[in-house]
Amino acid sequence: MASISRRPDGTYRPRYRDENGKEHARHFKRKVDAQRWLDEQTAAMVRGDWVDPRSGRVTFAEYAEQWRTTQVVRPTTELAYERLLRRNVYPRLGDRPIAAIKPSEIQSLVAWLTVAAEDHPALAPRTVRVTLSVTSAVFKSAVRDRRLVANPCVGVRLPEVHKARVQPLLTTSVTALREAMPPRWCAAVVLGAGTGVRQGEMLGLAVDRIDFLRRQMLVDRQLINLPGRAPYLAPVKTAASVRTIPLPQTVVDALAAHLAAFPAGRDGLVFVGDDGRPMLRSAWSGKVWRPAVVTAGLDTSVTFHTLRHYYASLLIRHGESVKTVQARLGHSSAAQTLDVYSHLWPDSDDRTRDAVDTVLGAVADSLRTAESEET
Repeated sequence: MASISRRPDGTYRPRYRDENGKEHARHFKRKVDAQRWLDEQTAAMVRGDWVDPRSGRVTFAEYAEQWRTTQVVRPTTELAYERLLRRNVYPRLGDRPIAAIKPSEIQSLVAWLTVAAEDHPALAPRTVRVTLSVTSAVFKSAVRDRRLVANPCVGVRLPEVHKARVQPLLTTSVTALREAMPPRWCAAVVLGAGTGVRQGEMLGLAVDRIDFLRRQMLVDRQLINLPGRAPYLAPVKTAASVRTIPLPQTVVDALAAHLAAFPAGRDGLVFVGDDGRPMLRSAWSGKVWRPAVVTAGLDTSVTFHTLRHYYASLLIRHGESVKTVQARLGHSSAAQTLDVYSHLWPDSDDRTRDAVDTVLGAVADSLRTAESEET
C-alpha cells in the first residue's frame, strides 16, 4: 500500500510498505517529487530489484571483509585479496557507507592509485586493474545481496597496460647463472631452464614425482608460504598446471647428481635448505637466487620465472606447436601462451613476401615475355 499525505508544514510525505511489511517514507517540498519517488520505489518492487535504503548503511570495509572471508579461493589468493583491499582501497573507501559510494569516487580512487603521493607510491597499471577488479567483485556481491541498486565500478576508466615483450636469456647467461649458484642449487637452474617449472613447483618437487627410467616428471604440487605458517605442499595453481613433462637427459643427469650429493629432505623434497627443511620462497629468492644473479653479471630483474621463458623459447625455436608449448608450461589456454610468446614464433614477414613475389613475379615474367614476343 502506498500513499502521499500533506503535512502541516506544507511538505509531502510519500510512504509505502516493503515485502516484509516495513514502512518507508520520505519528505519532499513538492508533490510531484514525492510522487516520482513513490513511483520509482513501487516499480522497483514490482520488478523485483527493490533495495532497502537502510541495507546500504554498512561500510565498505565491513562488507568487503564479510565478502572476503566467504570466497572459495586458494590461500594465496585470499591473502592477495586481503592485502589489495587493506593497502589500496580501505584508506579511501573503507569507512564510507557502501550505498553512498559513487562512480566518481571510484574514478578518484583509480587516479589516486595511479599517481604517487606522500602517503603512497604509484602502482603499476596492472596492479590498479587487479585492485579495481577485486573492488568491483565486492560491489557485485552487494548488488546480489540487494544492498545496492548498481555497481559503481561499471564504466570507470583504467590506466592502459603496456605489456613488455618477453626477452629470453641467452644460453651463455643461463650457464653463468648455474655456475654462480651454490652447489646445492646448481641443479635448480638446470631444472628451470630444461622444464619451465615455476619456483614453487621446483621447491615442491619430490623424488616420487620423477621417473628416471621413462625420463619424465609429474608436476602436481607446489610449496606454499603464508605469513605465520611453515612452508607446506599444496596443489598447483590450476587444473591445467598439472602436467607431465618429458625430461631431457641433461636434466636427468643434473637431478641424479644433485640427489647423490644432497639426499632428499623431509617429504622426499629434492630441493631443501642446508638444514634439510623446505625453504621459504622469499628466503630462497633473497639468499640464493639474487646473489647468484649479481655474481653472474645479470640484470637484477632476472627471476627464476625468467628460466621458464627461456624454456618456452627453446621449444618454439625447435618448431614445437602452440598446443605443445601450452601443455608443457601448464597454461590454461593456447591464447594465454600466444599472449606471452607469440613474438617468439618465426616471423611470417619473409613468408608473406615470398608468397606475393612468387605470384606477382610470375605475372611480371609472363608480361615481359608477351611484350618481347610482340616486339
